[in-house]
Amino acid sequence: MDIHERFALQDCPRCGGPGLLEEENGWCVYAVCMDCGAQTAPFEYGSPEQREEAARKVATLWNMGKVIRMENGE
Repeated sequence: MDIHERFALQDCPRCGGPGLLEEENGWCVYAVCMDCGAQTAPFEYGSPEQREEAARKVATLWNMGKVIRMENGE
């Protein structure tokens, strides 16, 4: 299953830039803004079913505007 097609992300709640679902080496998924770098908290998974659920949670958080912004030095 392609989580990038299944879960739509709205524009970044901070700057209006495009959001992207990212995965880290097969253990977690998070959303990040391609313009300002705002992101959601990562959600871990251990199976394909958990991966889909993690992606759903990430998309929900992103679309609700629940993001963090990493500034220089953080």
